[in-house]
Amino acid sequence: MWRPPERVQFKPTLGRVPSCEEAARSSLFSAIRMGGVTLEQRTWVPAMVPWRATDDGFVTDDVIEWYRRFAEGRPGAIVVEATGIRDIPSGPLLRIGSDANIPGLARLVKAVREASQGHTRLLIQVIDFLTIRRRPQKEKFIQRLLKITNDHRAALGMLGAEETTVRDRLLALSAEELAKVLSAAEREALDFGYREKVTDMNLPHVRELPAVLPDLFAAAASRAVSAGFDGVELHYAHAYTMASFLSRTNTRDDGYGGRIENRLRLPLEVFERVRANTPTEFVVGCRFLADECIPGGSNVDDAVQFGVAFARAGMDFLSTSRGGKFDDAKQPTIGWAAYPYTGRSGYECMPQYISDAKGPFGRNMAATFAVRKAIREAQFETPIVCTGGVHNFEMAENMLASGVCDIAGSARQSLADPDWFRKTQLGRGGEVRLCEFTNYCEGLDQKHKTVTCQLWDKLEIAQGVRTSTDAKRRLVAPPWTP
Repeated sequence: MWRPPERVQFKPTLGRVPSCEEAARSSLFSAIRMGGVTLEQRTWVPAMVPWRATDDGFVTDDVIEWYRRFAEGRPGAIVVEATGIRDIPSGPLLRIGSDANIPGLARLVKAVREASQGHTRLLIQVIDFLTIRRRPQKEKFIQRLLKITNDHRAALGMLGAEETTVRDRLLALSAEELAKVLSAAEREALDFGYREKVTDMNLPHVRELPAVLPDLFAAAASRAVSAGFDGVELHYAHAYTMASFLSRTNTRDDGYGGRIENRLRLPLEVFERVRANTPTEFVVGCRFLADECIPGGSNVDDAVQFGVAFARAGMDFLSTSRGGKFDDAKQPTIGWAAYPYTGRSGYECMPQYISDAKGPFGRNMAATFAVRKAIREAQFETPIVCTGGVHNFEMAENMLASGVCDIAGSARQSLADPDWFRKTQLGRGGEVRLCEFTNYCEGLDQKHKTVTCQLWDKLEIAQGVRTSTDAKRRLVAPPWTP
């Protein structure tokens, strides 16, 4: 298992707490135009998956309350969690792959409008992902999941043998012996669980992704328009389909892999189709990686070219992240699926309070600065959103002042205290409940449990408060009255 090279403990701090008058003069609380809408302030709550939808991907009352609580803090914008563009089983993750999803999503939009009193813009992050399965037991893999081929028979010296005989022989092999018989893909499926990749050109549905995805994303965006959202964020980051097309590890030979212009081809075609199928005032942007943080993966040099290409295409905003890949994920326990935030790249995405010498705060700033600088030098004014360990006014304000970004995004700190932007703006920053960056929330996400905050769970649960199924955890942050 990968671990940081050093074990240094860092503590977040409130930093300099501004007065109400100073906050009013700050860049953080100034307006910014983003495509067809205006954000009243440059504060942004990025997408977080809370695992509160139904197993069919529909909005629930718990989903409504989750986003209503963030909206009460009146950030400039909230991005609704990664929402699947296909109507396929994906557990309690929101979907937008069918018109049947529209009414529930419209309820969500209405709730955010009401809770923020119209101050907060609402976007929805739309995502595609390929099949991933849980790590199997050896017996199940060999007896049921492995497709027996003549390569297996030849390696065992059993040409012409019946399939059941071959399976029995494979089952009797030691781990070292079995590794010599299986292909690299088969060994990975046994050791980590089966996972489709965009380079699996032997699979017809994977080969046809460039022909299929633009229309799927465009249809999802059209549904977002119907539900009343202000815009969509195309999910081109982390361990999922579109990020995999952008990655240097994409070696497809059909014009959609290899050279950087080929790797950019599908992401640009998706954006073009979405833009053509949505109103001009509807915001369309994307989230992509400023650095994959994996050996052989895309780095900051690639991200600079991605950013300029996206700006040139006319995207309304660009939001950067880093890491979070399957490529270096920790081997899962049998019965669990690989989780893309367990290796070095995952740590770079969500570092915790115990860190390496760099510390957990602002690790995405330097790469984002390079992306924004290149976009400005190319004469584009596309707003750039930067996230990653942002937890106080001083840090966010400095990011804007130093040219790192135009909008400051904060996920874990907003989870700890959905009112922190508003408290700061009102000169009451000393009341902010500060995230401790223990990644308690990330641990719940890894197990697909309803995500909450450790700081909430330390508080007494009053009667009538919505709780998790075990009645031990709050489902939303405690209320705050200005």
